[in-house]
Amino acid sequence: MSRQWKIAVLPGDGIGPEVTDQALRVLDAVRRRFDLVFETAEAVVGGAALDREGTPLPEATLLLCRESDAVLFGAVGGPRWDHLEGELRPEAGLLGLRKGLGLYANLRPAKLFPALAAQCPLRPEISGGDFDLLFVRELTGGIYFGQPRGISGEAGARVGVNTEVYSEAEVERVARRAFQLAGKRRRKLASVDKANVLESSRLWRDTVTRLAGEYPEVELEHIYVDNAAMQLIRRPRDLDVVVTTNMFGDILSDEAAALTGSIGLLPSASLGDGPQGFYEPIHGSAPDLAGQGKANPLAAILSLAMLLRHSLDLPEAAAAVERAVEQVLTAGYRTPDLGQGRPVSTQGMGALVVEALAADR
Repeated sequence: MSRQWKIAVLPGDGIGPEVTDQALRVLDAVRRRFDLVFETAEAVVGGAALDREGTPLPEATLLLCRESDAVLFGAVGGPRWDHLEGELRPEAGLLGLRKGLGLYANLRPAKLFPALAAQCPLRPEISGGDFDLLFVRELTGGIYFGQPRGISGEAGARVGVNTEVYSEAEVERVARRAFQLAGKRRRKLASVDKANVLESSRLWRDTVTRLAGEYPEVELEHIYVDNAAMQLIRRPRDLDVVVTTNMFGDILSDEAAALTGSIGLLPSASLGDGPQGFYEPIHGSAPDLAGQGKANPLAAILSLAMLLRHSLDLPEAAAAVERAVEQVLTAGYRTPDLGQGRPVSTQGMGALVVEALAADR
């Protein structure tokens, strides 16, 4: 009997349900193409969960995710919930899932497809017409979570405090993951920090340097974050895997996203110690596009490819999905965010990927 995988599906808010639907269409095509068995179960999160359950992360949703082999996520948030604060904001559901599932390494590819080279804001002699980067961002530590934090004092004299904190163990686990990934790619790892100013970055650099001895096949380069921001513009093709802190990774991966032509193309994976992972497009909920059939589903579809590769250990199926996406782009099909070409809707783009996947033999 074929193995059966269970996938939790959290469409969320805004365009989340639309793009997730197209990813599920592709998942069904993968099932038929490779004769696999998938069980999917849907749950609410974010604003949708607030409206139905009064909380952005119901216990039943977290339980479903913990019992699943992987989580396919859409997006959360929107203006209708912007008046809420703290733990009642839709985004708190996403943070709760990351914490509840023990996910500490966020993988964000930034790939320029040759068919979209004209969409890259860099000159062709710099972009080379294509590049393929992978950011490994530490996800559960650093300044976003460090204590103490907060705003204190009287009006006119208030003080805001956030604390950058990393333990050696936190750095080691994400750096080890980055070394392993680099070993499967071009064997180049850039570690980004601010060790000339920050003690937390000195610990980061010391830890990464120590681990490098365990991975002699990987070439390690240390780069200060300000220089890294510049090198992304000057020589993106020279970079391969980039590992960095929570805040630096948040900023640099968005910079890299702008170089690919559209944030609507970029998937992500959040991983912990085991194979279970959390997969989402990085474009957010884009509520202004919801229900119009204009959203680009390719980031959600490529997130599905990452799910197949990293959590289900189905590299052949993952590669087939990625080839199908590239074939559709090469044929000139474009959602509105991708500029001139053969215009297609959200649903139309999903159908084209399904067709290309079925024809890939």
